[in-house]
Amino acid sequence: MSGWDDPRMPTLCGLRRRGYTPEAIRKFIDLIGYTKFEAINDVSLLEHAIREDLNLRTSRVFGVLNPLKVIITNYPEGKCEEVELINNPEDESVGKRVVPFCRELYIEQDDFMENPPNKFFRLAPEMEVRLKGAYIIRCEGFRKDDKSGEVIEVHCTYDPSTRSGGHASGKKVKGTLHWVSARHAVNAEVRMYDRLFNHEDPAGQKDEDYREFLNPDSLKILKDCKVEPSLKSAKHLDKFQFQRLGYFCVDYDSTEDHLVFNRTVSLKDTWAKINK
Repeated sequence: MSGWDDPRMPTLCGLRRRGYTPEAIRKFIDLIGYTKFEAINDVSLLEHAIREDLNLRTSRVFGVLNPLKVIITNYPEGKCEEVELINNPEDESVGKRVVPFCRELYIEQDDFMENPPNKFFRLAPEMEVRLKGAYIIRCEGFRKDDKSGEVIEVHCTYDPSTRSGGHASGKKVKGTLHWVSARHAVNAEVRMYDRLFNHEDPAGQKDEDYREFLNPDSLKILKDCKVEPSLKSAKHLDKFQFQRLGYFCVDYDSTEDHLVFNRTVSLKDTWAKINK
């Protein structure tokens, strides 16, 4: 732990640094009720409270945590368009923002598979997806690293008639991906925080040291993330929803030249599935 305000700590300063709001903490207290007796409450209730609160108050933005380059081969090299996107569908008063769209983009590595299983509705050879707010693209090929064999570049074509908001094409696809323009992307560090312990009551286990229940994956640091240019001016403790990924908060370590985001919580409760 880095201190009392470590985002994994159940302290007020730790919760604040992770991105929890006073309203979410009050909501959590209302959910568990008031009692004079000591009780253990599932932390998923706290996570539910913060998801509900941040869903209403945060802007949706594009952030790519594990970037994979996509080149749209039939898109003009010097061209750059502006794509207008809604900041928060739950609150129209926060308006819209403009995101640049160019020939070279970044998507998540997990959003491409060379040999996809059934019902994989993301990008794969000869498959089509929509880039959110922009166009439908089709994968025509890819390039691998000569040494590692990993896919490092995906080559696609786009259909100019499929721009979001247009009516020239009735084409539909099942998958929609978030993305960031490679030319305009801002580098960021993202700290993926998770639960400190992998047991609901580590101190209450007789004959076992509570340290045995420490979660080895409670923090993962991602260094080469790409975020949209609107986030360059983000201030400490500003909160956002990275679309399809979760809720994130700007850390105190963040500077103009080195953005740092803490993951507050994922979009869904993955721990419930693990426990089942």
